[in-house]
Amino acid sequence: MRYADPSANRDLLGNRTLLFIFICAFALVTLLQQILYSRSYIKRYFEFYKGPLEFNSTRCLELRQEILDVKVLSMVKQSELFDRWKRLQICNWAMDTSEANLFNRSTLSKCCNAPGFLFTTQKNTPVETNLRYEVVSSGFFHINQEIFQMFPKEMPYYRSQFKKCAVVGNGGILKNSGCGKEINSADFVFRCNLPPISGEYATDVGEKTDVVTVNPSIIIDRFHKLEKWRRPFFRVLQMYKNASVLLPAFYTIRNTLVSFRVKYLLDDFGSPQQVYFFHPLYLLSVSRYWLNLGVRAKRISSGLILVTAALELCEEVHLFGFWAFPMNPSGFHIMHHYYDNVKPKPGFHAMPSEIFAFLHLHSRGILQVHTGTCNYG
Repeated sequence: MRYADPSANRDLLGNRTLLFIFICAFALVTLLQQILYSRSYIKRYFEFYKGPLEFNSTRCLELRQEILDVKVLSMVKQSELFDRWKRLQICNWAMDTSEANLFNRSTLSKCCNAPGFLFTTQKNTPVETNLRYEVVSSGFFHINQEIFQMFPKEMPYYRSQFKKCAVVGNGGILKNSGCGKEINSADFVFRCNLPPISGEYATDVGEKTDVVTVNPSIIIDRFHKLEKWRRPFFRVLQMYKNASVLLPAFYTIRNTLVSFRVKYLLDDFGSPQQVYFFHPLYLLSVSRYWLNLGVRAKRISSGLILVTAALELCEEVHLFGFWAFPMNPSGFHIMHHYYDNVKPKPGFHAMPSEIFAFLHLHSRGILQVHTGTCNYG
């Protein structure tokens, strides 16, 4: 007969006991790390989130410089840029008048001159002019008397005419922002490419519109070049009430006829809406300017063109809906547009570079970029 060893299952300081001790020690170390991290986080929270702080306070100057230190977008990871931008949000933005005036008068007025050349006018484009297209390979367009009569006599807007302007992009960052009232409070509102503004969207994007651009590709793809039924397009334009319609008629030959048809359509329907055409020299000058600042794209966006013009026509410029990343600054995924998630053709625009330029202008006090929710009123 064999006798069982009474100590066989006790495992005194054996493998199971040592494993248990190791697990307990690991848990204790992890708990201590979390406590220390939490204390550090709380310290940093109160250090960085005492705000809102004055834009020119010592702390805000440091935070602004954190963004300005990034000379090109590729210098930092996207998450790091987001973190720097989020930290800056504790600072109440304020316009730096001297910086803005220097930027507008010494830079934009020399390179671009929106008060003189934003639109094609009878003053800057006399009859019988051979107007060169923006895309040089398209050649020239001869301005006869009929086309000349489509142009306004001179630019309807002048330098620093408007106190506060809102330029509204179509980015998904606007969804659930509640910025509609703040946008509507602006003295002048620019919008891009016929975005929806009524009904469910009004709370976030507002409805006030003074100028809305129309990309001719929209007319070609959605409204069949206005060759047949024109009323659906007219109904879309009526959403913007008396807003002026702005088109790049002289970008390429392909754009010209459909842009002219918008003018004919509104005249036929007796609409009070004005139709203007970008001057190709202005578009070319703006493209070259931003190219020298690192925005390398086949074509800059309509939004960037409007922002550039607004900086000359307005005393104070606020941007809404400009954010070209798939996540908001807090790292949550957002739609590409506030109304759909349709992506643009790759390689055509350089939207991240454009937004990066806006963040720099914000940090310099030249314009304000809104990427959070609005608490207007």
